[in-house]
Amino acid sequence: MDKIWRVNMAELSVKSEPVPAAWAGLGGRGLTSTIVAAEVPPTCHPLGPKNKLVFAPGLLTGTVAANSGRLSAGAKSPLTGGIKESNVGGTAGQMLAKLGVKAIIIERLPKDESKWYGISLNKDGMRIEEETETVGKGNFETVQVLNGRVTKRVGVIVLGPAGEMKMLTSNISVKDPESHIRSLGRGGLGAVMGSKKVKFIAVDASGATGMPLADPEKFKAASKTWADALMAHPVSGQGLKTYGTNILVNILNEAGGLPTHNFSAGQYVDHDKISGEFMYDTIVKRGGKPSHSCHPGCLIQCSQVYNDKEGNYLTSGMEYETVWALGANGGLTDLDQIAEADNIMDDLGMDSIETTVMFCVAMEGGLLPWGDGVEVLRILKDEIAKGTPMGRLFGGGSEVVGRACGVRRVPIVKHQSIPAYDPRSVKGIGITYATTTMGADHTSGYTIATNILGCGGHVDPLKKDGQIDLSRNLQIATASVDSTGMCVFVAFAVLDSADCFQALLDLINARYGINLTGDDVVGLGKYVLKTEHQFNLDAGMTNKDDRLPEFFELERVPPHNAIWDFTPEEIDSFWNF
Repeated sequence: MDKIWRVNMAELSVKSEPVPAAWAGLGGRGLTSTIVAAEVPPTCHPLGPKNKLVFAPGLLTGTVAANSGRLSAGAKSPLTGGIKESNVGGTAGQMLAKLGVKAIIIERLPKDESKWYGISLNKDGMRIEEETETVGKGNFETVQVLNGRVTKRVGVIVLGPAGEMKMLTSNISVKDPESHIRSLGRGGLGAVMGSKKVKFIAVDASGATGMPLADPEKFKAASKTWADALMAHPVSGQGLKTYGTNILVNILNEAGGLPTHNFSAGQYVDHDKISGEFMYDTIVKRGGKPSHSCHPGCLIQCSQVYNDKEGNYLTSGMEYETVWALGANGGLTDLDQIAEADNIMDDLGMDSIETTVMFCVAMEGGLLPWGDGVEVLRILKDEIAKGTPMGRLFGGGSEVVGRACGVRRVPIVKHQSIPAYDPRSVKGIGITYATTTMGADHTSGYTIATNILGCGGHVDPLKKDGQIDLSRNLQIATASVDSTGMCVFVAFAVLDSADCFQALLDLINARYGINLTGDDVVGLGKYVLKTEHQFNLDAGMTNKDDRLPEFFELERVPPHNAIWDFTPEEIDSFWNF
């Protein structure tokens, strides 16, 4: 029987509750956003006692279906001031699902805020205990301590030092099957967990009964169709598996949509030195792993294990957005420096988009030279990690640093940094940045799939025609996918294959014994977006928050001389559904 676990930090108590009927058909993002909208006052302080931190596995998380291992986290964001959902791979989500956990809701604040706590969950129940050994330690060391304290099989949701210091750039991390770090990124959710004084949640699924299936044979057949479709697609089955997400460096550079030197150009002269192809060759030469799963059952395997020049582990899961921001946008040309920065951010528990874009704004503001990888590493280790006054400034993210330095070109929407695609050259992603409930977030409606990669048709990235409909349809679809527990990268195959989409429906129906249709999936996505949008409106946001920074309208970006030319009325029409 599925259950909700509530953790009351004021009383240091835990209790399980039955799942309300209204929540029974929800999972992942659909459930976290529903709970946050229902139980968190939109105008509350995000680090105060009225905010709640919610974790929820997706509808298919814990099953053997390929790429179904995602865990969602939700809260009111201390960075954007609105609702936030983030999802991640690793092992904790699958273990929670196998234990019958529909959601964990962490509420209120401890009476003694000088103490930290660890939460443990297994088949016999949940407990909360004071924690001292891992406080102040980085994510890697904390995971190793917990591996030794309990079992290496335990799933870990962990807070790094940046979250302990409640930095706006902080995230929440999880352990993957090889004890690497994966991130619930964006929005400063680590600061929320830090405000609750929770250092970790350890999940042990030993002895769990497993996932019940309403129709095992139908589920088995759908699983095969689903896996075959993912592997047959050139993006999910070949490109990402070989080169990871960093395959996009050369692709976006060719398209003129690779933001360079803090969004002042669309192409980077040294793109080949940071490309996915160069990274692949480097990994193979050093004995690393060019393909790697972030959670059990992942077939796409877009992660990798990157070793240093001596063949020692340096980082895993170095994403395109991280490489782009420090590379093209910040001017670094040494992939090893970028990898070391990625490793430090993983250990500190820092969002590797907000933090890296912040560095580019800081470079423009004169706080460090362009392309100075040595100084980037020093700031991470000597300022941010130690929480110095300057480190706290950097830990505030792009908007804070931009304001402090008087920088005019600060790429943010709803206070959150814009990721690795220039909205003037790829206009569909600009609509997503402007309208998503999450602040600038490419994964909310990844129009790159259609604008650039030709998945689900083609919409010219340089023209306005069709971009609002494209972004709207993808945001609706993504909200549904985020609720299933599936990785967002399954969308490439789903967009191009009717059989793949039907297999996803069949998986859900066979798991729960229901009869969802395509219209039901669209309806779920619309419900999630409208619920999140209403929360943001109630929190004080207006349609004027659905806008890109002014410089995108004033500065044309080479090589296409592109400009952001959507009117406010056109952007507002996004919500006409």
